[in-house]
Amino acid sequence: MSEIPKLKAQIVSWFNISGFQIRSEASVFLAEQIVSLAEPTRKQWLQNIAGHVQGQNLDLPVVEKKHIELAIKEANNTGLEDNETIFSVINAYDVPRFRFNEEKKKFLPDSGKRGFLPGPDAKAEYIRERYLTLWQKTSRHEMFNTSKVSMQDVKRLTLRKIELLLSTSKMKEVVVLGLLTQLTEGKFYLEDPTGVVPIDLSETVFSSGLFCEGCFVLASGTYSDGTLKIDELGFPVTEPASSSRAFYGTVNTWGGRSKTLLKYSKNLTELERNSGGDSIVFLADCWLDNSIVMKKLTQLLVGYNSFPPRAIVLMGPFSKSNDNPYHLKERFQALGEILASYDSLKRETDIVLVPSCEDPTIANILPRPPLPQYLTADLKRSYPRLVLATNPCRLQYCTQQIVVCRSDLVTKLCRNTIHFPKSGQLADHFARTLISQGTLAPLHPIACPIHWNYDAALTLYPLPDLIVIGDTCQGFQTTEQSCTVLNTGSFPKSNFGFKVYIPTSRVVEDSQIPDDHGGQ
Repeated sequence: MSEIPKLKAQIVSWFNISGFQIRSEASVFLAEQIVSLAEPTRKQWLQNIAGHVQGQNLDLPVVEKKHIELAIKEANNTGLEDNETIFSVINAYDVPRFRFNEEKKKFLPDSGKRGFLPGPDAKAEYIRERYLTLWQKTSRHEMFNTSKVSMQDVKRLTLRKIELLLSTSKMKEVVVLGLLTQLTEGKFYLEDPTGVVPIDLSETVFSSGLFCEGCFVLASGTYSDGTLKIDELGFPVTEPASSSRAFYGTVNTWGGRSKTLLKYSKNLTELERNSGGDSIVFLADCWLDNSIVMKKLTQLLVGYNSFPPRAIVLMGPFSKSNDNPYHLKERFQALGEILASYDSLKRETDIVLVPSCEDPTIANILPRPPLPQYLTADLKRSYPRLVLATNPCRLQYCTQQIVVCRSDLVTKLCRNTIHFPKSGQLADHFARTLISQGTLAPLHPIACPIHWNYDAALTLYPLPDLIVIGDTCQGFQTTEQSCTVLNTGSFPKSNFGFKVYIPTSRVVEDSQIPDDHGGQ
């Protein structure tokens, strides 16, 4: 770092020539960002940064650190439109909400006001919107769409509403899409917006997936004497994201500042294709109050300082004991002191913090707000590229869409399923459940409470490119309908394993911190 004073003097001289006075803090910061670059590249960067500072139209010719940070960000995005970003984090409360218009057969933006204390109709409304989303894609499938011409010999089925069953005494070959629920203890029913019917599951054959109360299911059977005897029980059909997006148009369904969906950006497509070894790191159970976890986390940061990833996503809980939030503030401060010494990471990598239900914030309900700023203020000062995210949150990398959720969701689905699969891999059953349901919360509200007005933040329709779950069970990854579903597992409980996503190749790599001492 002996070059820093010399480089700082060059930066001051460069900005003086451009008619600016640069603060000492700002010049040191800029020097730290470009010191590792070759001499010709440094001059090019200084010229670019100075140009972006001039474009900020400052009230006074005095350059602060915040002006340099903004100029560096703009320089990194050179060649992109104003609304295009290489990487961004979209919090749950900023996710746009859409409603399916049955007359127009398309999804329209819902600009209504949202809050945390909705009226009693909000609960029925979000469940109804989930149903309509699943109904429209299921009814379009070639098994049910009689107007669809197919070269194959496909048996056509008729998707019926429950009110039709209730208007008759007997009906064979019934196929119903409904919500699996218990209106009385031990007795299951199917419910849709038109009615409720009791069901008999005594001889049912279950398809793949984890069937829980609160899931929407496709039931096939015979209706007689007021009961639907189900022969086969499956999930709603799945479809690729490209088919789903056709019913939204080019409007931005993902979130962020762009009015149009960045999936269609030619600039970002080109950048993504040439991004080389860019990566995003995911790990859960980042216990900052555990000395061994902190040691392993430090090893991870030391390793990545040599080849910085685009982002490191740290998921909670951030304390193993959860005894005193003020102790956690000290641990975040300690993390900041560690990160402050890694110049390459500070220059190129975002650290994203995603809270768990055990971290200090509101009650156990999704979506959860970010970690309180009073806990992370010292960390933010040491590491300006810190991002406090909600749980769940959305990431956008060039044209790719990533959902991140820190929840023991695999465990919850296994605990609440009415039929545990006897064959197949758990990862495949879990992915099938999420993708077919189109939500991160396919459970009864008691098992997985959510804010009714923010159910859109949990939606997985249209499908993203990657779904990241931070469950403490064993890590896994699988793919369905071109959507990769991965579980990070627990960082400390998996012998310090974590996941690395390579956007260019869309590959998930299993990584692990070497165990130098034979275990914890």
